[in-house]
Amino acid sequence: HERAARSQEAVRASRREAGECRRQLQARLVEMESLRGAHQSLERQLQELEERHNAEAAGLQDTIGQLEDDLRNTKNEMARHLREYQDLLNVKMALDIEIAAYRKLLEGEETLFNLGSVGLPSLNSLPSPTYSFQPRSFSSST
Repeated sequence: HERAARSQEAVRASRREAGECRRQLQARLVEMESLRGAHQSLERQLQELEERHNAEAAGLQDTIGQLEDDLRNTKNEMARHLREYQDLLNVKMALDIEIAAYRKLLEGEETLFNLGSVGLPSLNSLPSPTYSFQPRSFSSST
């Protein structure tokens, strides 16, 4: 009887232990399924973040490309304005030279006129100045 009682007690203890192991196994399976769901959720979030990041990066690349095009166009426009300014400056300098030449001519004529009005008899002995000034024509790309 004692042996049978001990054996029955050992069987009960083994059943209790097996039941406890089943409960622990069930708890671990539930925990594992929960973690698997959390892992899948995190994977989806990561994929969404990567897609959003790639879309933002592509948008920023487009913006950079547009800004580089704008910068290139602005540089070209500035170069065109600079060429126009230089052309105008060249025309102005040529006109300033031409105006200075006309002033000298007028001063020379005025001097000759003043000499003639003083009544100097040697006026006829001065050589008569002959000017062959030909005005330049300037072309501009403006």
